[in-house]
Amino acid sequence: MDFAFTGLVIAAVVLALILVTGTIKVVPQSMEYTVQRFGRYTRTLTPGLHFITPFIDAVGFKISMRERVVDVPNQEVITRDNAMVSVDAVVFVQVMDAAQAAYAVDNLDFAVVNLSMTNIRTVVGSMDLDEVLSRRDDINARLLGVIDAATNPWGVKVTRIEIRDLTPPPDTTEAMARQMKAERIKRAEILEAEGDKQSAILRAEGEKQSQILEAEGRREAAFRDAEARERSAEAEAKATESVSDAIAKGDVAALNYFVAQKYVAAFEKLATSEQQRTLILPAELSSLASTVSGIGELAKFAKSAETREEG
Repeated sequence: MDFAFTGLVIAAVVLALILVTGTIKVVPQSMEYTVQRFGRYTRTLTPGLHFITPFIDAVGFKISMRERVVDVPNQEVITRDNAMVSVDAVVFVQVMDAAQAAYAVDNLDFAVVNLSMTNIRTVVGSMDLDEVLSRRDDINARLLGVIDAATNPWGVKVTRIEIRDLTPPPDTTEAMARQMKAERIKRAEILEAEGDKQSAILRAEGEKQSQILEAEGRREAAFRDAEARERSAEAEAKATESVSDAIAKGDVAALNYFVAQKYVAAFEKLATSEQQRTLILPAELSSLASTVSGIGELAKFAKSAETREEG
């Protein structure tokens, strides 16, 4: 009797545990559970404490709502110009509707991987090799638009897709290396030629400026020489005018000084001439004074004649 009672108690406890376990559901953060009644979807449990009807309702799928990374395996793709390229990628997806992710597609990650591989072949195959290697951002953008639109009925949001690696065949890589080297040599030669050109231009500009400055200097010197000659002529004219006025007034000493100055200057030029090796002087220095005195007498005679004519 006691054994039967104990068995009933144990059975009641087990049944109670089963009822409690089947009734109370605690959903963790970033998870959602789908509830099925007799196999049919009825509702979705969000994070927190929930109660369901035991033996009638059951948890169908436990869906993670966090963004996760789906790896797309490496595959060989033929480009538009018949080059073989090895491509692999990663896709970042996040479930937005747990019910659709659970019931609209079977094996969500597998479906995303195969969808990505198919569209990678389509997008990369429509481009030349140079475009594939240089326009990775454009490839990512095109893949994101296509794959996100395709996964929308599954309640999944594709946040981004990244081409992780693009590897051309070895012979193409070697050809690209040679091309890059030739391009760098070409740029170096162009830069060197540009440098020579600029240097020649600067030298020509310098010579031009030098010639301009030299011509300016010659013009300025000629102007100064002309101005000096002009001023010398003016001074000579003033001196001659002064002597003429002195002669008219009967001042013979001024005439004597003027003639003597010219006489001495003439002998000075003769002495400093490059072609003159022998200096010729009068036999007697007194002849200079006599010459000047004779000129003075002529001036007096001219003055007397002028006075008589006026009288």
